[in-house]
Amino acid sequence: MASKGNRQNVILESTESGHSYHTTKNKRNTSEKIEIKKYDPHVRKHAVYKEKK
Repeated sequence: MASKGNRQNVILESTESGHSYHTTKNKRNTSEKIEIKKYDPHVRKHAVYKEKK
């Protein structure tokens, strides 16, 4: 399946546990790696999630 436009599938992985989220990002607007805080259900609190390749 071909991707449309500049959207790229990425995996966000927790720095505190092995939990991960799958999402997309716009490669044209955000060329650097994503780092955001999201809820981690394994440790039951918000944790920093970093984009992994």
